[in-house]
Amino acid sequence: MNDRVQDIMTKKVISIDEGIMANEAAKIMTEKRISSLIVERENVPIGIITEKDFVKKICTKDLVSSKIKVGTIMSKIQTYASPDTQVEVAVQRMVNHKIRRLPILSEGKVVGIITVTDLARQLRTILLVDGILSEENEV
Repeated sequence: MNDRVQDIMTKKVISIDEGIMANEAAKIMTEKRISSLIVERENVPIGIITEKDFVKKICTKDLVSSKIKVGTIMSKIQTYASPDTQVEVAVQRMVNHKIRRLPILSEGKVVGIITVTDLARQLRTILLVDGILSEENEV
């Protein structure tokens, strides 16, 4: 498998400024039906905020989301990949850093994201194609 990250990444990524309040970020995620947002400082990606961050860092502490900036509860970007990175390399980075989402950057800008859902979709496609090819070989 020689697939590149650009072949399977989600290209529509929404970024927000680190100064936005958590409740506004939650509204964006709800409206767009997404589970994460890239957090930026002066248009440079510095973190990611996920549904898990809201639960662990706001709900379990009984905090008021309208008083908390996303920059204080985001997870810092630990690693990233470029669009031409091989999928296997991207997966290894995700495993090594124990993350479920990997930002894809080109020239310092976010151009996509790979999630475990994207990887599962890709694996399903590979398994289906392999199954079809093996059935054709049996005929």
